[in-house]
Amino acid sequence: MNSIVEASAAQLQSPTASSPLSIKLMQPQDAARWDQFVQECPEATFFHRAGWQPVIERAFGHKTWFYYAESEGKIVGVLPLAEIKSALFGHSLSSLPFCVYGGVASESEAARAALNQQAQALAGKLGVGHLEYRNIKAQAQEGWHTKELYVTFRKEIDPDEEKNMLAIPRKQRAMVRKGIKFELKSELDEGVDRFFHAYSTSVHRLGTPVFSKKFFRLLKETFGPDCEVMTIVKDDRVIASVMSFYFRDEVLPYYGGGTAEARDLAGNDFMYWELMRRACARGYKVFDFGRSKLGTGAFDFKKNWGFEPQALHYAYQLHKSTAVPDNNPLNPKYQLFIKMWQRMPLSLANLIGPHIVKNLG
Repeated sequence: MNSIVEASAAQLQSPTASSPLSIKLMQPQDAARWDQFVQECPEATFFHRAGWQPVIERAFGHKTWFYYAESEGKIVGVLPLAEIKSALFGHSLSSLPFCVYGGVASESEAARAALNQQAQALAGKLGVGHLEYRNIKAQAQEGWHTKELYVTFRKEIDPDEEKNMLAIPRKQRAMVRKGIKFELKSELDEGVDRFFHAYSTSVHRLGTPVFSKKFFRLLKETFGPDCEVMTIVKDDRVIASVMSFYFRDEVLPYYGGGTAEARDLAGNDFMYWELMRRACARGYKVFDFGRSKLGTGAFDFKKNWGFEPQALHYAYQLHKSTAVPDNNPLNPKYQLFIKMWQRMPLSLANLIGPHIVKNLG
């Protein structure tokens, strides 16, 4: 763990509490109590978990700073941060790259303010272009910039499987039943090989660089049963596969894709229904369909399931940059690159892609 900026040794006195705060960097021995706080803090998400530190460092080689606020020996706030320094895509400090949610999770405004102060000091010393928080809810941050680009889709799962089916709008429900008619089956995988085949094929078709297989292996190893791979098959052929995260009472399908057969067999439609059905049977209560960009096919697909988009409140504090970053496939300057990538052989795309995508965050 990089220590270019040490956590403040001075204790910060809260104006509303008698107990002083101290800001510290998470050490390996702190991981269990960090995760205990994340599990109990309503603001925290799966992406605040301590395991993201070794995943980001080992998969991408990026430097991380996982700060926590402590009062009377108890963690009262956390802020995971990672730095990306790229000649092509800029220099940033984010909470948290490769994650859809982030920012400060705390149980007091004093802890939030102290962690914010520490992050801004680190951003200044690193000389980044911008500091980014990926907030789920809007937070008042004077002088920070926002942009309307991402939404998330979350919906409660009914305990009754049939009610969940009937809650899907008619046209989309017909697609799910089509997959059932084709006798598609779901299987849980211990490894990531079949998943990577389906996922890499899918993102290549979209013209997007793929993550390394190592990244997905690390996710599976680090988060164990809370990171599940479900593969859809027909006659032993891989049709689609999804990697999902489980946190508290929620399931979040995070990475997914299908092979060339998936469209004709309604493989992706069946896959997400099967994930919802399995989660319902296990007692999970929320299906988090995850982040999508406005105006994309993924956005439309999720709306077709009857999910309502909820704005994500990403916030940017500019340091050396003069504008909010715009590193996303909707940017017109990337359209030629996307078309070229789609024509590239899959084996070559899988070889080159991880070196590009690690700098996008």
